[in-house]
Amino acid sequence: MPFIKIEAGKINTTEQKEKLIFGLTKVASEVLNLPEDKFIVLLKENELDNWGVGGEMLSKVLRK
Repeated sequence: MPFIKIEAGKINTTEQKEKLIFGLTKVASEVLNLPEDKFIVLLKENELDNWGVGGEMLSKVLRK
């Protein structure tokens, strides 16, 4: 089974998560020519303090 993993910051709504899972599955199914029910999608949400850019926490970078 193909496994799709997306790591991102906080995803705001359940509707956004549903659209993302649907869209990723649809495109991957079309590209790989496999049935959609064969795909597993994992959305991993990370706190912005757990990401670093240029030696700073992403939460601080985004506040600038």
